[in-house]
Amino acid sequence: MLDVTVIEDPEAAAVSLDPIRARLLAELAAGPASAAMLAGQVGLPRQKVNYHLKALERHGLVELAGERRKGNVTERLMRATAASYVISPAALAPVQPDPDRFRDQLSARWLLALGARLVRDVGALITGADRARKRLATYALDGELRFASAADRAAFVQELTAGVSALIRKYDAPDAEGGRDHRIVVALHPTVKDQPELDPQ
Repeated sequence: MLDVTVIEDPEAAAVSLDPIRARLLAELAAGPASAAMLAGQVGLPRQKVNYHLKALERHGLVELAGERRKGNVTERLMRATAASYVISPAALAPVQPDPDRFRDQLSARWLLALGARLVRDVGALITGADRARKRLATYALDGELRFASAADRAAFVQELTAGVSALIRKYDAPDAEGGRDHRIVVALHPTVKDQPELDPQ
């Protein structure tokens, strides 16, 4: 089972977004199960669960993990193909964000468009690398920091821009024969605060 996989096909995306099917995917990410086993977990008839499993299987979101005999019946044990799924903007190709349409380094919407392109491009690269049975060379840095003031944040952005720009100038080799183009995305945004859990009483 993959850690995460990117859904690029619009029909597969639609199938995965159905609430019942999303629940079945979550159950199958925890381990293989039959339609009968899942029926008890999600509170649906086995035939209904079987119908949803076939739709998920058709789009490669679940796969056969094995079979077992139970009385006169052979049960198919299904498993999720990944622990989690991300829907690529490529699944909504006609309306996917285009960061080249406008460039504004201080715009949250431009940052979102860059993030969407990152998901789309890396998803396509993962798919291609899997088909070719090759490793994909990527790197990511993630962290959090607290600024004492808006002025400090502005100074940090200025230094970050200067530092990254200097590295790009140093290592960029546009005429290198056999070189490979890479994209770099640097983002800074406020941390999303965890929502407080509601008291059930």
